[in-house]
Amino acid sequence: MDELLASGVDVLHVCAPNFVHFELALAAVRAGVHVICEKPLTTDLRDALHLTREAEQRGVVGVVPFVYRFHPMVREMRARVQRGETGRIALVSGSYLQDWLSDSGATNWRVDPQLGGESRTFADIGSHWFDLVEFVLDTRVRRLSAQFGTQFPSRDEGSRENGHVATEDTVTVQFTTTDGILGSFSASQVARGRKNRLTVEISGDAHSFAFDQESPESIWRGDELGSRTLVRDPSTLSADAARLCTVPAGHPQGYQECFNSFVADSYAAVRGEHRAGLPTFRDGLRSVRLVEAVIASARQEGEWIAGLDSEDAA
Repeated sequence: MDELLASGVDVLHVCAPNFVHFELALAAVRAGVHVICEKPLTTDLRDALHLTREAEQRGVVGVVPFVYRFHPMVREMRARVQRGETGRIALVSGSYLQDWLSDSGATNWRVDPQLGGESRTFADIGSHWFDLVEFVLDTRVRRLSAQFGTQFPSRDEGSRENGHVATEDTVTVQFTTTDGILGSFSASQVARGRKNRLTVEISGDAHSFAFDQESPESIWRGDELGSRTLVRDPSTLSADAARLCTVPAGHPQGYQECFNSFVADSYAAVRGEHRAGLPTFRDGLRSVRLVEAVIASARQEGEWIAGLDSEDAA
């Protein structure tokens, strides 16, 4: 690692298991190397805060790939919310469902809390949903209540703690934002038939909007008179959404393009350019804070955890 950092590398991509993110990213930051660190930024809130502050003090670019922000139709939904097309928002709801751990014999290093952290399903995929919601609505979760479920109490020996799986297969979260919006979320990695279905629906008193990551070329808009599908067409989208359209309308654009756009914007930041919506270490820190709050609530049988709108509290 020391040899790599001394070799003149400009950017380090941290793609290792979660438990070494802090160590690797901090070494790069202290060497003046910019960092793209997979989420979670760290598995401990104090470490995340320390890493974020050190990167900022040293002028190092630190980013976290919350790449669903880079779907053009997510940016379009955000632009329409910011323009007030929803009216007053009463509710935001959604889910993130996968099935890759639906078999009792299926396992992965993420199942082991020593490697992946104390939360699996929420930290792994729920974190993406909450980042997306706070980004689209330009708000923060203020308080939440969570429950964990474990479908399979044991998998293989590599995923057991005292003979049992110690990380959750499913999670539900209720929450309230700083501006009074109520929210509900569910996630599962044992939802048969669902490969990577992230959905968000925003219910307003003028219009409602919905996005489905498995159908990323459109968003749904509804009101009391009916509904319509808004498709990805650069000529009709907001400037921020159109910027992220890398192929013409009618040519499918999806997850890979999100990653490409994220990396392009990250490297632009390294060159000193600012592009809106880039998820920084601050956003990674925010996510770790929510993960720890969800874990705390679930361990207390859904007790509400408040005060989550503060910036740096550890």
